[in-house]
Formats: sequence, C-alpha cells, structure tokens
Amino acid sequence: MPHASAKVNGKTVAESDTWETVEGNIYFPPSAVEQSILTKSPTTTYCGWKGTASYYNINVDGNEMKDAAWYYPEPMEKAKNIRDYVAFYKSKVQVTSD
Repeated sequence: MPHASAKVNGKTVAESDTWETVEGNIYFPPSAVEQSILTKSPTTTYCGWKGTASYYNINVDGNEMKDAAWYYPEPMEKAKNIRDYVAFYKSKVQVTSD
C-alpha cells in the first residue's frame, strides 16, 4: 500500500496512506498531520485556480520554521479535493512517498 510521510529533523510530522498530489506537492489529510506542531501564520498567497492559501509555522524541538506548510481553507471548485489538506515546503520538510 502506498505511504507518504513528512519529517523535520527525523521527527514525523505527517503520515498517511491516502493523500492528494497537486503540482508535485503531496497534500496530507488534516487528520494525518501532527496538529500540535502547527501554529497559524498571518501569511496568505493566491493561486489563480486553487484560491487563497493560508500558512502554518512548524514548531519542532523548540525550532520554528515560518510558513513551512500551507493549506486551502476555501479552495476554488477545481481544487475542492484539497480543502484543508496540508502541504509542506520540500526545502524545509522532508516529504517522501512510495
């Protein structure tokens, strides 16, 4: 069975056997993400077909990574399959799938 995970300094912050892949990014279901490591960021960005993305800071072992994860709380119609799913910046978080 396929499996995806996200790790920060060897600590698993998300893992799931189900996910969505959009534009090369793995979007984890909210239930697959360790919510205790996330804090909401005021940062937002806009995508012409997905809508407005909101961001999370990640806090692991006392280290905060600003805007290291994002999600779409109110995506446009074409991206409704990733509503509230969380993706991570690959430059900050090790994301793998098999």
